[in-house]
Amino acid sequence: MRRLCPSASRSVAAAVFAGLLLAAGPAAAAPVAGTESAATTDGRHGGHHGGTRYQSTLLAKASADECFVDIGVDYPPGPPCEAGQPKVNQAYVWGLTRYKDRLWFGTGANPNCLTSGNNLRNTQPTRNDDWVCEYGQSQIARANPDLPPTVGDHRAPRVYTYDLKRRSMVERTADLRDASPDDEARLLRTVGFRAAGNHRGVVLLGGPALGATINLFAFDADTGAYLGSRNFTEYGNIRHFVIADGEMYAGVGVGPNGGQRGLVLRWTGSKSDPFSFLPVADLPAQAVDLTVHQGRIFVTTWPGAEDTQSFGPGPVSPTAGIADEPTDEDPIPLNIAGVWMSPKLSANGPGLDSRDVDRWTRVWHVMEYEPDPVIARTYGLGGLASYGGYLYWGTMHVPFKATTVHLAVYPPTDEQGIRDSVRNTQRAIGVFRGSFGHGHHHGHGQRGGGRGDRVDLLYGASALPAYDPQAGDGAGVWASTSTGYTPLYGASGFDNPTLNYTWKMVVAGGRLYVGTMDWSYLAKELQQDEPVPPVDAARAGDDEDEEVELAFGADLWVFESPHRPAKMVDNAGLGNYLNYGVRSMVVDGSTVYLGMANPMNLRTDPTDDVPEGGWELIQLTPKQHHH
Repeated sequence: MRRLCPSASRSVAAAVFAGLLLAAGPAAAAPVAGTESAATTDGRHGGHHGGTRYQSTLLAKASADECFVDIGVDYPPGPPCEAGQPKVNQAYVWGLTRYKDRLWFGTGANPNCLTSGNNLRNTQPTRNDDWVCEYGQSQIARANPDLPPTVGDHRAPRVYTYDLKRRSMVERTADLRDASPDDEARLLRTVGFRAAGNHRGVVLLGGPALGATINLFAFDADTGAYLGSRNFTEYGNIRHFVIADGEMYAGVGVGPNGGQRGLVLRWTGSKSDPFSFLPVADLPAQAVDLTVHQGRIFVTTWPGAEDTQSFGPGPVSPTAGIADEPTDEDPIPLNIAGVWMSPKLSANGPGLDSRDVDRWTRVWHVMEYEPDPVIARTYGLGGLASYGGYLYWGTMHVPFKATTVHLAVYPPTDEQGIRDSVRNTQRAIGVFRGSFGHGHHHGHGQRGGGRGDRVDLLYGASALPAYDPQAGDGAGVWASTSTGYTPLYGASGFDNPTLNYTWKMVVAGGRLYVGTMDWSYLAKELQQDEPVPPVDAARAGDDEDEEVELAFGADLWVFESPHRPAKMVDNAGLGNYLNYGVRSMVVDGSTVYLGMANPMNLRTDPTDDVPEGGWELIQLTPKQHHH
């Protein structure tokens, strides 16, 4: 059986990506501005006229933290850099929480390199005008031979607070570094502050550690004093906290990157004992995001994997997790991505406790939608929220992850087979809403798992390509296959085929915001030989010679009502098209604070015509309706 070589993968990917973009057609672009920009929701899916205007303000941004000469060269002192160029490693506002008038947040460094290295097993150093990934040739990797090349671009994360009244930021990383050798060692081994939450005057920041554990760091939210840190060997990943009926809960994964199974933990700590937790759910897949809906906690999960240190959805080795094939007795593996529902929070008194560990129910899973069982195993589920009596959630797709797995499970025998696999394994996000346990009947375009459940597909596909390995005289054939749904409002990705993560959902001021990742800017590196317009280029109008304004960058969408389609708030990274994702969001009344993802670590020249790389913290405020 022929295996796909990386160069073939790259060229095929470029051709297929170009085809995806050209087939998609143009869409309206949002304005790009400096520190402040105004965006108007776009009713192109038929929403009401005269939508809400939104004011976005840049509050803070990452600055360069290293000097870079070339791949494999030691880093000279700086910045300022006498040799080489400034580099900004801190790329994501990964964990974000608000306590009174202060935002607390932690960063993640070079996650695109870590995802590519761990998820796609790429260790070939790469450099372009936008970013560099050194993998095993970085100075850090060369100085630490026990560090796997896949995480050679790891840098310690940072901690900040932003005072909303004084409009000022304070870095607090030194509090961790200077507290003790143990605290410093934990900081240095933390892959990023992926999760942030606060309760009873304690702020918790934490994330996966190098290896298969997590590190948590605690602060006194009132005084800002550092309270200490702890390594948890029993958990491998943590992403989100939620407050439900006056108690705080966290979702974690077990094993390397949480790939073995998942838990929901109830925080039972205090300022004097900040690291006390009680497991209240034992799940077959790692818990990702959590929300409260109609007196219960709902959790999205990512698929299980057997040997992983990955940083995106899905198994890492080509067939990890795939061995768990459906059987007649158990047609759907429990460790694929799904939505899980807790018992009633009031069932055993205030909040969940250890009696609830095994009383959770899976109410939906991705194989109810995705017709290809191999691709389904690479789905993740991301942000979710309770809005208008429904539970909303969306899917997540690491670009070319499904391709990598499919090519390993069903290796093509020729170049056309490779092309077909690349083209047919691409997925943009699906956005769903469900009503569970209320005796609804299923109508056209709805599905549910019984118990009176009802699930609507809001944005997605009525049919997707699925591979039948037995068809075509046993050679295997791709065929358009029904998903069982009819989308109510639009195509996958809010009609944008390069929206690949539903990263976060929040409700503020009666509106549901959906923050996404758009990988079109990353993908332009795949198509340098034959450039095509990005999928979200501005409409060219009737004049074919009219210049098209390009609009890469994260898309932020809003549902202003549970009875109408979503509207675009912005599709160009909220003022910086290098912001490829809205990674985190927290709410204060009708205001939303956005933590952006921007890994363009070599974009640090303020004098050129390209925006700068590194994380951004943005305030978004709706203006009054206008007519």
